[in-house]
Amino acid sequence: MVDLAGQYQKIKPEVDAAIAEILTNTSFINGPAVKLFQNNLEKYLDVKHVIPCANGTDALQVAMMALNLQPGDEVITTSFTFIATAEVIALLQLTPVLVDVDPDTFNISPEAIEKAITAKTKAIVPVHLFGQCADMDRIMEIAEKHHLYVIEDNAQAIGADYTSKDGSTKKAGTIGHIGCTSFFPSKNLGCYGDGGAIFTNDDTLANQMRIVVNHGMTVRYYHDFVGVNSRLDSIQAAILDIKLKRLNQYADARRYAANYYNKAFAHCDKLKTPVVAPFTTHVFHQYTLVTHCVNRQKLMEHLQSKGIACAIYYPVPLHLQKAYLDPRYKKGDFPVTESLCNSVISLPIHTEFDDETLEYVTSNVLDFLKD
Repeated sequence: MVDLAGQYQKIKPEVDAAIAEILTNTSFINGPAVKLFQNNLEKYLDVKHVIPCANGTDALQVAMMALNLQPGDEVITTSFTFIATAEVIALLQLTPVLVDVDPDTFNISPEAIEKAITAKTKAIVPVHLFGQCADMDRIMEIAEKHHLYVIEDNAQAIGADYTSKDGSTKKAGTIGHIGCTSFFPSKNLGCYGDGGAIFTNDDTLANQMRIVVNHGMTVRYYHDFVGVNSRLDSIQAAILDIKLKRLNQYADARRYAANYYNKAFAHCDKLKTPVVAPFTTHVFHQYTLVTHCVNRQKLMEHLQSKGIACAIYYPVPLHLQKAYLDPRYKKGDFPVTESLCNSVISLPIHTEFDDETLEYVTSNVLDFLKD
């Protein structure tokens, strides 16, 4: 689905030199490379505070811990997402409240959010799925009306721009009270291991999250809060800083591939190409099609037989996952989500595509659909 080897070859001298420098100075944890990346990411996002951490799941957990949410508090999120979004809610003994998504963008439905709010609701976690922003103007209006926190799950949309109704533009992850992201290797900004970060413009929340990620310490060996050990190591930070300089270029390469796919499939009534909302740019972490009257399993087998990667994100919605079965929800409750899980397929999309490879992928998809 991605070509990390090809991407590495283009930045190999810089990456190798940066790793060698850290091996020489042995500043493996909280070294200068981490601070440099943190500062550069703050500038890129135009956000006051970036708190690096060990992975995207930790980022979500630390955000919720810093908000002092209590067991039983309800957190609203989407049923059409990766498990980590709901996982941390359950781990903290909070109550995940799942809702349906928009059929075009696949992002959480603001209308569904508002209907799900109760006296116990404390936060909303919109997921910027596949690379474009959820309707944050509407979500922030709902949050303000009901005095709720908003934690953006930005693991798939770092670098995307959101334009508000007033004409102002902000980066994905910097609109809510807290934004969280993952630097898993396949992400648009990915390291060579695990990594994550948390963003906020709130000084108090930033201070609290820095305490939480460092064992709850305010002064060394003095622990005023229950915390965790979640750090981004210096080698990963150095790699990320090199890639950060190219993040817009990487997004352009992904958009080029997506536009190629869109044109190739434009007249195929068996495929619905991605719909981009008017208020957001799309950085295409995934290129996801909705199939109509297609044997999806056979299509996947056909592509795999031709050496073409493909995947289903996601085959089972959260409300039907065995670990999250809940008497509040049953099959049929979220028709859009369930329909998507039964019909979506994602094609490879990355920064190293050329037209020849894109033509090979699209022609093989279309050849199968002719049969």
